[in-house]
Amino acid sequence: MKFVRFDPAALDAQEVTRRRHRFVLLVVLLAAPAVLTMADLHWRTGYDAWKVAQLLLFTVLLGLVAFGAAQAVIGFYLRRRGGDPVAITASLDPADAATILSVRTAVVMPICNEDVSRVMAGLGVMYESLARTGKLPECDFFLLSDSTDPNRWIAEEAAWLELTQRLGAHGRIFYRKRRLGINRKAGNLADFCRRWGKDYRYMVVLDADSILTGDTMVRLVRLMERNHRIGIIQGAPVLVNGETTLARLQQFACRLYGPVFAAGLNYWQLGEANYWGHNAIIRLAPFIRHCSLPELPGAGPFGGRFLSHDYVEAALMRRAGWQVWLAVGMAGNFEEGPANVIDLATRDRRWMQGNLQHARLVIARGFHPLNRVHFALGILSFVASPLWLAFLAVSTVIAFRCAATGPALRPVRSFAVYLHWTYRGQALCLFAFTLALLFLPKLLALLDLGSQPDEVAAFGGAKKLCAGVALETAVFTLLAPVMMVFHTQFIGLTLCGKMVSWGAQRRGRAGASVLAETVAVLWVQTLLGVFAAVLVYRIDPTLAAWMAPILAGLIFSIPLSYFTGSLPLGRALRARGIFQTPEESRPPPELVRLAAALTGRRKATPPPPELLAAYGLLQAVLDPYVNAVHIALLRVKDDPPPANEERFAGLRGTLLREGPGALVPPDQLALLLDAESMNALHAVVWATPAAGLAAWWRLALQHYTLLAPPPKPAFSR
Repeated sequence: MKFVRFDPAALDAQEVTRRRHRFVLLVVLLAAPAVLTMADLHWRTGYDAWKVAQLLLFTVLLGLVAFGAAQAVIGFYLRRRGGDPVAITASLDPADAATILSVRTAVVMPICNEDVSRVMAGLGVMYESLARTGKLPECDFFLLSDSTDPNRWIAEEAAWLELTQRLGAHGRIFYRKRRLGINRKAGNLADFCRRWGKDYRYMVVLDADSILTGDTMVRLVRLMERNHRIGIIQGAPVLVNGETTLARLQQFACRLYGPVFAAGLNYWQLGEANYWGHNAIIRLAPFIRHCSLPELPGAGPFGGRFLSHDYVEAALMRRAGWQVWLAVGMAGNFEEGPANVIDLATRDRRWMQGNLQHARLVIARGFHPLNRVHFALGILSFVASPLWLAFLAVSTVIAFRCAATGPALRPVRSFAVYLHWTYRGQALCLFAFTLALLFLPKLLALLDLGSQPDEVAAFGGAKKLCAGVALETAVFTLLAPVMMVFHTQFIGLTLCGKMVSWGAQRRGRAGASVLAETVAVLWVQTLLGVFAAVLVYRIDPTLAAWMAPILAGLIFSIPLSYFTGSLPLGRALRARGIFQTPEESRPPPELVRLAAALTGRRKATPPPPELLAAYGLLQAVLDPYVNAVHIALLRVKDDPPPANEERFAGLRGTLLREGPGALVPPDQLALLLDAESMNALHAVVWATPAAGLAAWWRLALQHYTLLAPPPKPAFSR
């Protein structure tokens, strides 16, 4: 078949409009039968305020379900036809694959208190993968730290030094630690753009858990070079490396259903796609010029700095006339997901508060209509939870009012008469249609996969695939009401002015469930489920049976959350091939190397418990290499005020005489930020007899000499 290259610049505006009209029409066609049936049911018994409220809530919620189903239908259709010809990945000429790109590109990874071993292992794997391609020689890597934990900060510096030495990457992998982490990740990237953005044409943005293969990075740069009106290309990452049950559930569902949804998403987004903040490539010149984020008027949580900066940056880029595309079907793009329900909810809370800030942007001037749609959909994705809870409450009230007399049918003309529906039969048909709409994307994804025998085998075969789908459906059905209550609670806290905290995500084994934490967080949901079950059963046992999955999810939220976050259970399922994905059965080389790097990482002599709290300070003072690197990375102040010198001299004396426990954390951090103090501490500790040091330092010296010999004294003639 002859290759036909797609040119985004030549995309017909009328074709774009037709696509979006078709998509909206399909959403209406999928949702309309259920909405009309619900309206007709109430018409037969007579409307009141409760039924009007129920119909409105049902229409909004079913519209969101139909929106997802329409994407799956279109994505399935396109994939069965061999793919969408209007895709950014189709704009590359295969003949270009062998050329070397002489274009300055920065690969940046913002981090904040992350697992240093995982960050460095991933960065090393990506660097080596890109180096093996030989196609992008003018590419530099940047590790941009906002870590506030001194132990993580010093560990980052030591690991960065070790990584650059091992790879011979001096001058190619850079590390920068901000003194103040203003505006979190968005501010971290903005700082990079101000300092070094002019030196590079493109920026590949990563998260701490991202893995992009070298071929994928090269292909992203080729796409930008080929299409000069594109500002951002967002990759579609696949979840990998899950060890707990929940993490494996997520990556299984992402891998199975993701391709169909992504194809449908690209169908209507086209050049007005979204940016997700990572695993994407950005053209730096327009990004720096047009995507500086303003502060929202007022205080948090709705004012101040943007928490979800990525949607806004995509909208600003599009407002300036630059396209934003989703790279559908591009392999070699990976990330990791939360390991337990509590971490999943914590991440959702950050996203939710950020998305709620976008409410005023929906009607702000200058944005493309589709960016307004993105803002609205982001808000609705979380507002749907309290709407769902309200729908259940209203349905319970209606059932209570009908419990004594049953539905009183009115002699009205109803289309149910022509279909020979009884009232009960009509209600059952409505339930069946709604259920079918919910499960339609799963069915289409399975049918799409069924046409690819190799892919079915990569999922473990048809039996294990179907078992995984059944178990995944059951678990997420029970988890849905748990997340509904979480989201409703978070929205309530946000409306009350409660700001969200921003911490590092617990990844891998560190994210395994802890029973005490699970009970402390979810006992309220358990009591809510028991109360709701008793109340609904007393109103109408039949309604309680219909609501059983929702009530059971709440009642058993503690064991459900604990066991889905279990490492042993997740590994047992993996050993049996349940939730297997192609990335596990035939892993790409980069994931194999990452696993090997994490398994084979050096086992250092564990420090005594007394040293753990200030172990970063220990390394920065005692280790000559870490000390030298740390000082070299600090900003040396010109002519510091005498008062500062006196303060730091006092802090140094207290630290040496009494140990780190005598200093509050801000004072420890102040010493670590002062180059003169770190230089002086290193010299004094090694020159002072042990008897003149605090007991903590004597223990630190004993521990350090187990790891490395002390520095040799300098002799003079």
